[in-house]
Amino acid sequence: MKKTYRLLSFDFGASSGRAVLGTFDGETLQLQEIHRFQNDPVTVNGTMYWDILRLFFEVKQALIKSKGYGALDGIGVDTWGVDFGLLDADGRLLENPVHYRDARTAGMLEKAFKYLPKSEFYSITGNQFMEINTAFQLLSLRENRPALLDRAETLLLMPDLFNYLLTGKKCTEYSIASTTQLLDAKQRVWSKRVLSALELPERLFTEIVPTATKVGALQPDLCEELGLIPAEVIAVAGHDTQCAMASVPTDKEDFLFLSCGTWSLLGTELSEPIINTTAEACNVTNEGGYAGKASFLKNIIGLWLIQETRRQWQKEGENLSFAEMETLARAATPYRFFIDPDAPEFVPAGNIPRRVQEYCRKTGQPVPETKGEILRCIYDSLSLKYRYAVGQIETCTEKQYAALHIVGGGVKDTLLCQLTADALGKPVVAGPVEATVYGNLVLQLLALGAVKDLNEAREIVRRSDKVNTFTPNADAQVENAYKTFLEVNGLC
Repeated sequence: MKKTYRLLSFDFGASSGRAVLGTFDGETLQLQEIHRFQNDPVTVNGTMYWDILRLFFEVKQALIKSKGYGALDGIGVDTWGVDFGLLDADGRLLENPVHYRDARTAGMLEKAFKYLPKSEFYSITGNQFMEINTAFQLLSLRENRPALLDRAETLLLMPDLFNYLLTGKKCTEYSIASTTQLLDAKQRVWSKRVLSALELPERLFTEIVPTATKVGALQPDLCEELGLIPAEVIAVAGHDTQCAMASVPTDKEDFLFLSCGTWSLLGTELSEPIINTTAEACNVTNEGGYAGKASFLKNIIGLWLIQETRRQWQKEGENLSFAEMETLARAATPYRFFIDPDAPEFVPAGNIPRRVQEYCRKTGQPVPETKGEILRCIYDSLSLKYRYAVGQIETCTEKQYAALHIVGGGVKDTLLCQLTADALGKPVVAGPVEATVYGNLVLQLLALGAVKDLNEAREIVRRSDKVNTFTPNADAQVENAYKTFLEVNGLC
């Protein structure tokens, strides 16, 4: 008789978190969400923080609820990338982790290139340059708050910080380390050259452990407080994108994927990173994954634009659902207005609809006036930016891909899936929605020895969930729209 495994997955997103119980019977994974909670940043005196103590309170509530389902075999935590907490010599958190959308990194990217030339920086880390990256957050601290760095003994990235709070053990999981722009992508160790150039103390950085490593059991005092049986905490892919990557339901070695949520991460999986002048010119990132694999991908602002638009309209008194917003977009005329989703003005929180209008005005386009027109502009622009990114990936890898796998919350947005298929001229295979959770759970199974390799893990996901395929429509408008999109946004 095969053993049944009970696993708890904590998945922290940029706006909410949840705990999902996974039950594995040897053939398929059954998912049951047992706890969901908000993850709202808090701005205090002009700085935007993550409310880490509230989030850990929610972790405890989920652990209490899990007792009703029997003893756990494993616990795994995945989060967004780049953000971190600093601990003092006694292991105490010095302050709440700062949100990557905080303004403290403004101007740090160009400043960093004065310490380390851009080409050398990329040749070491292989990371897409984004001001939110850990390296530039730390440079901001060194420039503006050196006393805080002097007091800090240890830096823990967000999933590693939660693992520490659960177990008392300090380590850094490989995939989350690869989001920092401080990792030597080829050697898979912290880069002494980058740390030295930016004058960052090496003592802050802990041992890097492979994805799917057992960290340790729940701390005894936590078990006593919550009435828990000790369970193994596993360093799954701490970066949620790499959890999603592990669950892509494909049996092919070469494939394209799009992890579509607040951010869109589009790329492919490789055995080794690609770090050359072409990849640098395309600003493609190399992230680490299970078994030392490299995810070669582009970070693109994703459903954040839709989410933040909805929040703005809610402030104005109109509470539209995402389904209603999709309906408005469908009714609007396609391919009339275009933005570059990754333009700097769309990164901060705020009035996205007004910024869309201002962007169209300053680029000499007609200005979208209705809600449907604003939404259609966002949808069309996202699908065409995906096409642009796919072209970059195919150029760098010198490969052509037959289809695109979309996983994550964006799977539920059928308009975006169809527009993406149309823009690419390739089928879009959509699903699973719960890709990050599936990936978290199969990585726990790999650590526990219940699954032998990644191919088997992906086969389990294929058996456990279904996918939908969107076939591209032959539409001459798409080609003309893509040319206009490139011209308007200076991407030619």
